[in-house]
Amino acid sequence: MFVDRVLSGMRPTGSLHLGHYHGVLKNWVRLQHEFECYFFVADWHALTTHYDTPEVIERNVWDMVIDWLAAGVDPSQATLFIQSQLPEHAELHLLLSMITPLGWLERVPTYKDQQEKLAEKDLSTYGFLGYPLLQSADILIYRANQVPVGEDQVPHIEFTREIARRFNHIYGREPGFEEKAEAAIKKLGSKRAKVYVEARTRYQEQGDAEALEAARTLIEEAQNLSMGDRERLFGYIEGGGKMILSEPRALLTAASRMPGLDGQKMSKSYNNTITLREDADSVSKKIRTMPTDPARVRRTDPGEPEKCPVWQLHQVYSNDATREWVQKGCRSAGIGCLECKQPVIDSVLEEQRPMRERAQAYLNDPTLVRNIIAEGNEKARELAQETMRDVREAMGLRYT
Repeated sequence: MFVDRVLSGMRPTGSLHLGHYHGVLKNWVRLQHEFECYFFVADWHALTTHYDTPEVIERNVWDMVIDWLAAGVDPSQATLFIQSQLPEHAELHLLLSMITPLGWLERVPTYKDQQEKLAEKDLSTYGFLGYPLLQSADILIYRANQVPVGEDQVPHIEFTREIARRFNHIYGREPGFEEKAEAAIKKLGSKRAKVYVEARTRYQEQGDAEALEAARTLIEEAQNLSMGDRERLFGYIEGGGKMILSEPRALLTAASRMPGLDGQKMSKSYNNTITLREDADSVSKKIRTMPTDPARVRRTDPGEPEKCPVWQLHQVYSNDATREWVQKGCRSAGIGCLECKQPVIDSVLEEQRPMRERAQAYLNDPTLVRNIIAEGNEKARELAQETMRDVREAMGLRYT
């Protein structure tokens, strides 16, 4: 049950740009070949801040999924689905809200940050306060143990781990738990049982994280354990009860600051973006009209690349030889600004070419995208329903 499974989602807020590609999608494309991956459209999360403009969400959903596919996310390698199409997310969110202290939600760092950034919106809503818990439900319902995030999102993963731990502590105590756990240890065989007991002791007495990891690995590799015995042994390591919800780990991704057309971080709010599938003529025009070093008023004036937004794009798109050519040519006025911009234009268009080609099939036949999502929804639902059966049973909500 506890496998290397990755879960990640994105809000449907409009066409994705190259910042999304370099910051998230390139990583997804890599991860889909290394882990069991579930990527979802977080449309309920979009409503937490855009509840008053729901009309744009549906269009954004399909545009975003096409952008994912265009970027190289492969539905034969990863499961793509839409959050709102699986009501199990909402049910788990509701049930977890019964045990979540209000103070835990109020101390999530992004809660106050977002309120300040979106001061023009009325965010004094239960949905906005509770969105970190919905995010936790999104992760926990798939028992995902790897969640790719930047450093600013790590507190959300820690919050999710606390929720899982609290749930397991409250609901993981079944009648005769310790006796059942001891019986499960014997099923490991004498040698493995001894290793498990020693690792459990080291972890509980000394907090030895390596011992905890060793015991978990031993359980995962054991072939003759039932699902229930596995869950008991996972929980017994930590001195708790049956482990119903698994604690995820943050899979830290390298910070990627994709520069925009004005030198600031690429962002729709700055109106400085190039979208993933933008028309080639539009891309060329945007880069040609980018501001450059103010010192280069005339073609013959020397400049300083470090003061030019175009140089930041060379850092992303150009090789060492081209960057050296830019440094020398700019400082000596040996090249003009339009000459300097052309290699960037060529590289961006080359990066986008396969994206436009992949997207065209889905634009020609939208049913292909809907079929991918329908299949992904079904596959995700199987996992979600399995988790909810265990959660309902633990909380005394199964009446058949």
